[in-house]
Amino acid sequence: MALLSHPCPSLIPLKQNHTTITRASTGNNSNLPDAAKHTVDTYIKNGMVVGLGSGQVSCMAIQYLGRQLRSGALHDIVGVPMSLDSASEAATAGIPLLDQYQDTSQIDFAFDDADIIEEGTLIAVIGRRRSRGDESIIQEKSILNAADKLVFMISKNQYQRVLDGSIPVLVQSLNWMEAAEQIDDLFIGDAEVWRRPSIGHADPLGGSFPLVTKEGYHVLDVIFTSPITSLAEVAESLNKVDGVVDHGVVSKFPYCRTWKRCTVVITSESGLSIVDNLRANAAVEGI
Repeated sequence: MALLSHPCPSLIPLKQNHTTITRASTGNNSNLPDAAKHTVDTYIKNGMVVGLGSGQVSCMAIQYLGRQLRSGALHDIVGVPMSLDSASEAATAGIPLLDQYQDTSQIDFAFDDADIIEEGTLIAVIGRRRSRGDESIIQEKSILNAADKLVFMISKNQYQRVLDGSIPVLVQSLNWMEAAEQIDDLFIGDAEVWRRPSIGHADPLGGSFPLVTKEGYHVLDVIFTSPITSLAEVAESLNKVDGVVDHGVVSKFPYCRTWKRCTVVITSESGLSIVDNLRANAAVEGI
């Protein structure tokens, strides 16, 4: 797979290709709650409309945001949940929610988990290992794309120069096999394409009970057996396949005319690393 790699920073304070990395001291060993607390304390201000992400760290951030609202440290916050789980967590935490999200809704800030993030570009992959049809990659990406500023919260091993693993792809249900064959041909020798099941064990056909999203699409897991050196090029290739509706590759500015600021909060035993991409590589435009 002829995918060009991108220049990337190491996890030390520096400035390179419009990407800066700084340290945030947490005293002793850092953990996931530190990332959640740092994100809420640093980026969320009174009166904001906030996209509420999905995943373990996002759940912690939602809980902490609720405590800040109850204590009076923050006020006039409106949440926009990216999943039923985040909506339920926000309701429990006492966070007021937007009545109905639309693609035109204004979102000041959003936070989310990511499965993996590409060094240098900060392009992320979401939607791996999810087996519930009520979770929507489409809605999650729409909220992330709409936000004026975005923060991903991950652990150090999820921030990589050369990536591996799978990318979920949403396809039309009626012609899913044709789309799967095109994707298989596209990455022949570098990836396997399996349809995701709703229950039971996975296999190329998805078993007797394939997962169907709430929008009515099937999910293909493109499982790369060779390193992925450019998520931008993978996403561009997937976008050209007939029957592909969307995929789990996320950029902070796919549908926007202006560059938006994206930050990644990375947890490790030595503390928090804050990776701030002030301006994205032009190669990610249009993902």
